[in-house]
Amino acid sequence: MNTKYSHAQREQYGRLLAARLCDQHFGARPTATLDGPAVLSFTPVRQVNLFVVQELLGKWTAEMAQLRSAYFDFEDADVRQALTQFMNVLSRRIRLSRPTYEPLLAQAVADTLAGALSPADTLATKLLPAEAGPRTPEQLREGLRYLNINKTLFERFIDALPAGQEQPRDYLISHFRQHLESNPDQLEPIAPLVAQFNELLPLTEDELREVSPPPVAVPVQPAAAPAPTPAPVAVAAAPTAPAATMPAAKEPATAEAEVATVPLHAKLKAERSGTPSLSETLRPDRAATLGDKAPNVESLREAISINQRFSFINELFGGENMRYHAAIQHLDALPDADAAKRYVTDNLAAELHWVRKDEHVNKLLRLIDRKFST
Repeated sequence: MNTKYSHAQREQYGRLLAARLCDQHFGARPTATLDGPAVLSFTPVRQVNLFVVQELLGKWTAEMAQLRSAYFDFEDADVRQALTQFMNVLSRRIRLSRPTYEPLLAQAVADTLAGALSPADTLATKLLPAEAGPRTPEQLREGLRYLNINKTLFERFIDALPAGQEQPRDYLISHFRQHLESNPDQLEPIAPLVAQFNELLPLTEDELREVSPPPVAVPVQPAAAPAPTPAPVAVAAAPTAPAATMPAAKEPATAEAEVATVPLHAKLKAERSGTPSLSETLRPDRAATLGDKAPNVESLREAISINQRFSFINELFGGENMRYHAAIQHLDALPDADAAKRYVTDNLAAELHWVRKDEHVNKLLRLIDRKFST
């Protein structure tokens, strides 16, 4: 039975763990920010923190590279010195809010697991990204500052390369795989890392692997038995004509009317004007006991579970984490349920073109009812 590592499982675990850790840190202070030292110590898994810093530096470098103009000489020595000084000052002024930090943290968790399970992935993505050209050992060594797991493995691989000689990316990756096959003892076991993550959010090594289904057995057709010798058949009398039967009446074919796709915001507005409100529809016929009713919530941000949050982000907000947090923060600030529902059905549904999202929207509306119910 073949086993391989599941990319989807790593990504999902990264998102769930990032959400939990951010809930713990930002829960009571949703507008709080993180500086550089806080990022480097945010999780007990040092490799995760280092990957966040590396990704942050990569995005920052890409933005600085766009700071060019045809009207000025950016290669001038004084300009380059001033830019370097500016970058050094700015690097000590890191400020990350939750919507900015959480996606970086989720990806860093997934990358940490990927690197522990397959170090070649770390080489290809962290030391030799796709846009990288040929590299010298000295250039590769610069990236080691962001590695904590399997660092000795990478150091020994780089030490074995010819000093000062550039090598193509594909060659380096292929050569690293050979080095790993020849030196499996240099690979760190994954169990301690999984144990660290398990203390933050339950995780086992088996959950990181996906098992391919066994091949389907093709049934063997049994050999056909020889046909028996037919017995002599007696001549039978001519059969009588069967009684005529009336054919079953056909049911008239019903033409299926095509239902035009209606934008969700229009559908919700029509339903709201012609039907009772959700609270009226769900009002029980008898007086409900306290145990029958869903508990009220102080804020939507706290009431939405981790799984619900990812469902809303992916299904309603197109995967845009920052837009989701901004919308929930706005809903929490509204004065009553009617205003919150109008914002959902009139604004969000129209802006985000919600079509066939009724199930997720209704869940959000029920949460709004719970928040504003008395």
